[in-house]
Amino acid sequence: MKFKHFVIAAAVVLMSVSAFADDYSFTVTNNTDTKISKILVSEDGEEYGFFDIGNGINPGKTVTLTWHSSTEGENCEQYFKAVFSNKEESEPQKFDFCEEEVAIEFE
Repeated sequence: MKFKHFVIAAAVVLMSVSAFADDYSFTVTNNTDTKISKILVSEDGEEYGFFDIGNGINPGKTVTLTWHSSTEGENCEQYFKAVFSNKEESEPQKFDFCEEEVAIEFE
């Protein structure tokens, strides 16, 4: 199977408040041919937590995810990766969630 890559598809205006406000959201698009079963995130690239994405993100679909209020006070820059239904993982990439309208694509 093809190696999975990240692409940032938006965002340049910095927010003046924490990236992790109660209603802060971003989009994730699955442009692969394999379902995404988990989205993992980490401040340090070592210990990962996950977003609840229900039954996953099917190929060709885009979903909106929202940071939980418990993440307020965390760094704006977070490592982000996907776990696919075939158990493969994308390489972790660092994203700056202090930017507005962050859109992440898995290709």
